[in-house]
Amino acid sequence: MVSTAIAPELVHGAAELETTPRGLRPHRLPAPVRMRFPDPQLLMAESQPSSVRLAFSTTAEQLELVIHPTRVVYLGADRPRGHVDLMADGELVHSDELTGGSYTEVNMSTGAARQVEGPSHTSGFPRLPAGSKLVEIWLPHNESVELVELRSDAPVQAHRPDRPVWLHHGSSISHGSNAATPSGIWPAVAAQLGGVELHNLGLGGSAVVDPFTAQVMRDTPANIISVKLGINVVNLDAMRLRAFVPAVHGFLDTIREGHPETPLLLVSPIFCGIHEDTPGPGAFDPASFATDQVKFIATGSPAGVAAGQLTLRVIREALASLVERRSEDANLYYLDGTELFGAADADEHPLPDALHPDSATHRLIGERFAKYAFAGEGPFGQAAKRVMR
Repeated sequence: MVSTAIAPELVHGAAELETTPRGLRPHRLPAPVRMRFPDPQLLMAESQPSSVRLAFSTTAEQLELVIHPTRVVYLGADRPRGHVDLMADGELVHSDELTGGSYTEVNMSTGAARQVEGPSHTSGFPRLPAGSKLVEIWLPHNESVELVELRSDAPVQAHRPDRPVWLHHGSSISHGSNAATPSGIWPAVAAQLGGVELHNLGLGGSAVVDPFTAQVMRDTPANIISVKLGINVVNLDAMRLRAFVPAVHGFLDTIREGHPETPLLLVSPIFCGIHEDTPGPGAFDPASFATDQVKFIATGSPAGVAAGQLTLRVIREALASLVERRSEDANLYYLDGTELFGAADADEHPLPDALHPDSATHRLIGERFAKYAFAGEGPFGQAAKRVMR
C-alpha cells in the first residue's frame, strides 16, 4: 500500500487545516473567529467536518483512511456513531461506522464531565470499482476528526473541481443532526442532485445571525449562496423581533460586499411543532432522559410574542417581508422552509427528538430543495448552467 500525505489540495469544504500531534484537523471556521469567540458549542460544531471530504482521482481498488475521532457522549442518551462515506464517480460505495477515538462523557442531570482516550480508527475500503475514478471520502458530520494517514494500492492525484460552488449556512439541521451518514445530510443530498460542490457552514446551535459568519461567507469563493435562519434564534431565545430583522439585513449586506450579484437564497425554518407558536428557550425534556430517545421542549410562553419574542411563525413572516423590502436586489430569493418540510410532513415523518429530522426526512428535504433551487427556472438553475459552460 502507498501512503499519501494528506495535503490541503486533497481536502474540500474546510476553511483551514490545523496541524496536531496526530495529523490534520479540519476546521470550518478560520482561526481568527475561533480565537475571538471561543464559545464551546460553536467550537464543537465548526470542528465537526460536515460535508468536508477528501477528493482525488485514482485507479486504486483498495483504500484505507486513518483518522482519530473526538466526540461528546451524554449519559442516558445513546447517540449513533459517525460514519465515513466513500463515493466513486458520484455513487456511494462504502459507509464505514467509526470506532474508538476520544470522547467527553457528560452527565446531563449533574453537568459532570470526564475525558476518555481511545485508539484511532481505520476506515478500510476494499473492492473499489476498477479503472480510473473520482473518489470522494466524506468525513463524519457529527464527530471531530484528525486526519492521520491515507493508504492505497495505487497513487492518488488531487482533484480540481470544475463544478459551481454552493456555499450554505444553517443550523444543526443543515449540519446534519439525526442523519445517519455524512453523504445523507440534506445539503449533501441536494448538492449531489444539483451537480455542485458543497461548502457547508451548517453549524449546530450556532446559526444566530453572527456577523463573523457573514464575514466568512463574504470572503469565501462561491457561485451560489443560501442562508437558512431562524430555529437557533428561537431555541436560544437569542433576540427579539426588533433586533432580529436589522441583524438579518446586516448579515445579507455583509455577504453582498463580497458577492454583489451572486444568487442568494434566504430560507426560513422548516416546521417544528414545539416552536411554531411558542418562543424559546428550548431545552432537553427531563422526562425523556431515561428513554431511548431524548427529546426537546420549548420553555417559553406564547404570550411573549406580544413583547417581541420570536417563534417560527413570526420569523417566517419577518423574513418574507424583509426580502420584499430588498426588492432592488434582483438576485435575492426567499424560500418558505415549510415547502421543504411542513405540518403535513410532520404527521407522516415526525421529528424523532421533536427538533431534528431523521435520515429519510433529510433525503426528502434535500430532494425538495434541489427540485426548487436547481431547476432551470430556480434561483440557482441559470447560475449553475453559466458556470458549467
